[in-house]
Amino acid sequence: MANTTLAPACLQCETDIAVPDEIELGDILACRGCGQEHEVLDVAPVRLDLAPEIEEDWGE
Repeated sequence: MANTTLAPACLQCETDIAVPDEIELGDILACRGCGQEHEVLDVAPVRLDLAPEIEEDWGE
C-alpha cells in the first residue's frame, strides 16, 4: 500500500483528505466523506482547490 499524508481538509465538508506520496500538480483527489473533487495546486506543502466542473463542450 502506498504511503499517504494528510492534506488540508475538504473545502465542502472539512474531512481530512489522504494524499499519496507521489502526487503531481493538477492531480484530482476526491474527498472520502462527501465525494467532492479537489485539484492539486501545489505539492509542498499540499494545497488544494475545488476541481473545475466538466463542461459539456470540453474537447469539441
